[in-house]
Amino acid sequence: MVEKSQFVFTGSGGQGVITAAIILAEAAVLLENLNAVQTQIYGAAARGGATRTDVVISDTEIFYPKVDQANVLVCLTQEAYMKFSPIIRPGGLLITDTRYVRIERTVDAIHKELPMYQTVMDKIGKPIVFNICMLGALTALTRIVRQESVMKMLEDRIPPAFLDMNRQALELGFELGTAAAA
Repeated sequence: MVEKSQFVFTGSGGQGVITAAIILAEAAVLLENLNAVQTQIYGAAARGGATRTDVVISDTEIFYPKVDQANVLVCLTQEAYMKFSPIIRPGGLLITDTRYVRIERTVDAIHKELPMYQTVMDKIGKPIVFNICMLGALTALTRIVRQESVMKMLEDRIPPAFLDMNRQALELGFELGTAAAA
């Protein structure tokens, strides 16, 4: 899938979509020998406002850092889904969370509705790792980077006291994504 893959992660401030995007881009560059750029847009408020972050990953040089038509679009809130679902490339991959997003329009994409938030709450009990569960699901569905590469970046970025919880969230997301891909 690599050649040139364009990802857009959307949600609300505080959900960790920007952190997830940074981890994905770093894993691609530092551990997968790919090129990547990551940009971000905040809404009116850092917490609770609309958030969008773009990641472009390529095995060749990247000349433009923004995404106009996403190969992969992740929407973690209804507002994000309504606002950004038109930017998915026809035939692209749309990933939504079953708790926060209700499908209201037809989108020409492969759509994966996953219970990421509920799975995190049931198995870990702390919503703070919802973004890492999403990243695990995305990794399983796209295979753009290896799960081990994402885990290595988590080890480099996450304080040791929170590493086990993040590792568990990554594995839960990877399991959800693997099941959805089957």
